[in-house]
Amino acid sequence: MDTPRVKICCIMSEREAATAIVSGASALGLVSHMPSGPGVIDDAEIARIVPSVPAGIETFLLTSLRDTEHIAAQHARCGTTTLQLVDHLPVEMHERLRTLLPGVRLVQVVHVLDEHSVAYARECAGAVDALLLDSGNPALAVQELGGTGRTHDWQLSRRIRDAVAVPVYLAGGLNADNVGDAIATVRPYGLDLCSGVRSHGRLDVAKLHAFMNAVRAAGTP
Repeated sequence: MDTPRVKICCIMSEREAATAIVSGASALGLVSHMPSGPGVIDDAEIARIVPSVPAGIETFLLTSLRDTEHIAAQHARCGTTTLQLVDHLPVEMHERLRTLLPGVRLVQVVHVLDEHSVAYARECAGAVDALLLDSGNPALAVQELGGTGRTHDWQLSRRIRDAVAVPVYLAGGLNADNVGDAIATVRPYGLDLCSGVRSHGRLDVAKLHAFMNAVRAAGTP
């Protein structure tokens, strides 16, 4: 089994970006304005961090916007390689973003709650470059669009992974203690986490190294 790629989210500074990369991260998540959750920084700070990231390391702009022109304008300000669309957007918006942002990778978040989540994943998989399976709930009065620190039903995530042809990232409550089981159950292309490698809001090098070691161990035949 191939070792999953690791995306460290909630990156808040150039120093954190460098720490994550040295530890083995292949992608970084940069969180713009959200209705809830940790790690939010403004667009100017995202634009400052992105040029410090070496070529070959993906940078994800997490956006909660729901208007394609506004999303495109935000991406122009931030300059990341990838857009992570954290709210459940319709396929026609993905198609419009393809036109507005040629060459920018699109990753749609699917908040894994029930059968409707599986259906939504199948519906939009053909219009994006990857799916990211997380544990939020867009239907709440104050939306949860990531960063909950909760796991979800990995069996549903496995069904999504088996049903779609695009890469699947797994997120939601991952840490060094459970990531081996998560990998064995879902077999994701990549892993995404924030709180599992942080202490008091800051990137924790010891937790980061423990997580990476657990991922490598799980990916060893």
